Amino acid sequence: MRLYDTMQRAVVPIVSASPGLLRIYACGPTVYRDAHVGNMRTFLLTDLIRRTAEFSKVQVRLVQNITDVGHMADDTGLGGVDEGQADTEDRVLQQAAIEGRGALDVARQYEARFHQDLAALNIYPADAYPRASESIELMIELISKLLESNNAYIGTDGSVFFDARSFSTYGELSGNKLDQLRPGHRFTSEVDTAKRFHADWALWKKSGPTRTQLVWQTPWGVGFPGWHTECSAMSLDILGTEIDIHTGGIDLRFPHHEDERAQSNSIAGHEVVRNWVHAEHLLFEGRKMSKSTGNVVLVSDLAARGLDPLSLRLAFLQHRYRQQMNLTWEVIEGAQTTLTRWRARVAQWANSPSAPFATDAVQLVVEAFNEDLDTPLALQQLRAVERDTELSDGTKFETFAHLDRLFGLDLTRDVGRSSAPTSLEVEGLLAERAAARANKDWSGSDRLRDVLAELGVVVVDTAEGQQIG
Repeated sequence: MRLYDTMQRAVVPIVSASPGLLRIYACGPTVYRDAHVGNMRTFLLTDLIRRTAEFSKVQVRLVQNITDVGHMADDTGLGGVDEGQADTEDRVLQQAAIEGRGALDVARQYEARFHQDLAALNIYPADAYPRASESIELMIELISKLLESNNAYIGTDGSVFFDARSFSTYGELSGNKLDQLRPGHRFTSEVDTAKRFHADWALWKKSGPTRTQLVWQTPWGVGFPGWHTECSAMSLDILGTEIDIHTGGIDLRFPHHEDERAQSNSIAGHEVVRNWVHAEHLLFEGRKMSKSTGNVVLVSDLAARGLDPLSLRLAFLQHRYRQQMNLTWEVIEGAQTTLTRWRARVAQWANSPSAPFATDAVQLVVEAFNEDLDTPLALQQLRAVERDTELSDGTKFETFAHLDRLFGLDLTRDVGRSSAPTSLEVEGLLAERAAARANKDWSGSDRLRDVLAELGVVVVDTAEGQQIG
């Protein structure tokens, strides 16, 4: 497998520290809200890496953290769906105050929804989901070691800070050198006077008297962990000091991953992460997803529109993970049409005599996945199999079923079901299409016409309305 390594700025071979075993750490969600489809694209990246490795008989050990404390509203300074927030309040506590519930109750609710969304998109669960709130002892141990090695110090306010200047290669991941970083961040020009240097960051934050939830007693008083501290502590504990791949969204490259790298390497004495792999930004309808513009899209929104969540997965596969993507409802609806057609044909091919899969086609698809997850090329090969008149239906079935271990589109879902739609199903689709036309939703109308066509029902639009041809 070859992937684009953010730090090396090149597509490189992935060579694991232990032959036959791939250790992956994936940055998970901060569970103060539902994950949006941009987040899900990043989580899909990790799933594709895992599927590609396991398809080649490589064992994968995947860890994904759950951040339920310590992620402050201004931790990134890069905006996102919470763009405009400038305060330093914990995001989980903010949401708990809005909902009038306990912080951990809120966190567990959104954590459960996160797992539901992963399942809806056929994303394999990780082997471990460590929670920040349950890893405090690990963080205290890590911070103590950093203090002992003089990579950290206690600030004038009692918080513990990492000394950025103690890590000589800071900036190699993101390109942000210490001498180029200006004090403050995008929201304010104020500098934290508790620090020795403006680029230092908090490993442990001393809490004030008003904070009564998500605080712990430590050798440095009552407080809570810094966001960057969590990933270092949990990844080192579970995966050790040799992590083959670390994934996340490109927005986490700085400061989160840059700071995490400094912490982990200072503990281990060497480069802990062998390869950093990031998913690019996702736009929706040409704009960054934002609460202010009202275009934040959730996985549950697809079901509300009558779309299979796996149509979103297919839409993502049509673009390279490290290319910025503009997702639209039209793109998702187009993917839904393709998904419906493929499932119908796989169900039809399943009735034919079994035959070996198309070896050449399988090899081309596997090569595409192995070459920096070139999923658009892999889909082209799958379409070529569909159109190939020289391949038997039995071969097409076996090829699609075999390769779906990589694509994860549940292409054999309709195998064994009756191929003839019930009158109730047809009537429901016709009524839905009539409503779409009445609302001048032409793309929705076209999509439903294609769905009916795949069921063997031809719809003709006349002056008197739609009719079955």
